[in-house]
Amino acid sequence: MPNNLQDTITLNNGVKMPWLGLGVFQVEEGPELVNAVKTAIAHGYRSIDTAAIYGNEEGVGQGIKEGLKAAGITREDLFVTSKVWNADLGYEETLAAFETSLKKLDLDYLDLYLIHWPVEGKYQAAWKAMETLYHQRKIRAIGVSNFQVHHLESLMEQAEVKPVINQIEFHPRLTQLELRNYCREHDIQVEAWSPLMQGQLLNNEVLQEIGKKYNKSTAQVIIRWDLQNEIVTIPKSTKEQRIIENASVFDFELTEVEMKRISALNQDTRVGPDPDNFDF
Repeated sequence: MPNNLQDTITLNNGVKMPWLGLGVFQVEEGPELVNAVKTAIAHGYRSIDTAAIYGNEEGVGQGIKEGLKAAGITREDLFVTSKVWNADLGYEETLAAFETSLKKLDLDYLDLYLIHWPVEGKYQAAWKAMETLYHQRKIRAIGVSNFQVHHLESLMEQAEVKPVINQIEFHPRLTQLELRNYCREHDIQVEAWSPLMQGQLLNNEVLQEIGKKYNKSTAQVIIRWDLQNEIVTIPKSTKEQRIIENASVFDFELTEVEMKRISALNQDTRVGPDPDNFDF
């Protein structure tokens, strides 16, 4: 269990990744984005997660540059993730997409690169390209996002390098137990996107009641529940107060009963697309 914001999990290839990071989904290019990344770094965040499709890699790169300088730390202290988009899945296409992302971020390497969605018939070739980049040491670790068990099985039949991460929609309304168990058995770390269900859980009575006991917000309770479930998580915020709040989760611990109460909120409800049924 992590005890502070800089605590890391060791992935299956030996690379260390922070348990908690900043997500920037739906944050547009501009000063707000640059400032959010900079603010997160200033307050001790060491993991930043973006993606080609977010259209904000340049702002993230700018925020990283300014944040590192202001905090007096080096690029090696940060863990930066991006993802290859569906239109770029394919061997040559993925190699080119990676170079574009790297250029926009203005970095020499990525810590983690993910296949964003399991587009049938296309992700195997993309994975080969990612293995190439991994062997060239342009990426420290490679993984996937939104993969179900059967996608992982199909990928691993041909893969030389096992994915280190499966980043999935995960929150108290979508606990994905079977998929998590499969990932645990195969030493693939689960990471949560949309941990707060895009804000839909913030008024939940069970979570509010537990939060009251610890003098914590609903968001803090959910993030703590993620961490105690051994899930890497990347809540999104652009507001300084919220960025600080989301990371203030290391001074309390949920009981086993509370953990179960939160897990019992599961309804298999998604806010994002279904990985078995999407058309983009």
